[in-house]
Amino acid sequence: MLEPLPTLRPPQRPASTLARDLPARAALDWLTAGWRDFLAALGQSLAYGGFLVGLSYAVLWGLAASGLLYLALPAIAGFLIVGPFLAIGLYALARRRLEGKGTSLRQMLLVRPAAGAQLAYAGLLLGLLVLFWLRAADLLYALFFGFAPLPGAGDALSNVLTTPRGWALLVVGSAIGGLFAGFAFALSLFSVPMLLAERRDALTALGLSFAMTTHNLLPCLAWGAIVAAGMGLSAATGLLGLIIVFPVLGYGTWHAWRAIGERNTSPFPQAIRNRHRVPGNDGAGSSIKKANKTAPRLFVRDGRFRNFQ
Repeated sequence: MLEPLPTLRPPQRPASTLARDLPARAALDWLTAGWRDFLAALGQSLAYGGFLVGLSYAVLWGLAASGLLYLALPAIAGFLIVGPFLAIGLYALARRRLEGKGTSLRQMLLVRPAAGAQLAYAGLLLGLLVLFWLRAADLLYALFFGFAPLPGAGDALSNVLTTPRGWALLVVGSAIGGLFAGFAFALSLFSVPMLLAERRDALTALGLSFAMTTHNLLPCLAWGAIVAAGMGLSAATGLLGLIIVFPVLGYGTWHAWRAIGERNTSPFPQAIRNRHRVPGNDGAGSSIKKANKTAPRLFVRDGRFRNFQ
């Protein structure tokens, strides 16, 4: 009599140590915590936001002086990429406030991260990503309107908003820009707070940030929507809204890091360590050495295996 075939079951994957199972409404808790930090350090927060607004105006002035003002909108979108890097002083204030310490504006502007120069390396990589996005925006405009000399900012804006080609450019550019923004958001969301708080190299921090974002997609998407809404509000106010919006979002990002990443940043998760552990190993590697010492040593004599012991 034939026996029934065994039931095949898919292999069970171990639960990821990076997943926190937080609901999307956790993003509102981070925003509320950021607002509390803003009110608790009102003077430093407004000064920091004002400094950032001045920096933004300086960048726009540089684009106008170079005849590249038509790249203003892509540059504002690229601000989302380097925003977490520029908010490092806000992370430092939120961190010291949780420790019960005060923070001056000077300490916010002269932060010494635990990762040292690796933070500058991460900022360089994010800056290169912004330049790549600006070049892509330039090429998109050329593809839709030809390789003729680029017009002034007013004519370029009129071409984009009042012509069918411009509308198509808005659709395609928004889709490509959304991919850039999503990828950069996942890379930078937790990497900069991580480099501030821990000694870690930039590439590992960027990779872990991407992994933590994808494993906690719902709250991170909700937080990304809040950040996008805040940036849209700031753009509608001529960037003056950044004086309040940017500090609140910066503090909120630090609380997001504490909720998701602060206790889950080991480059070798426990599930991976367990997978490669020798039975009976205590995790220090001593059992591996014992296994090597106690294993029988064999040699061949007369066609048979013999034991040295």
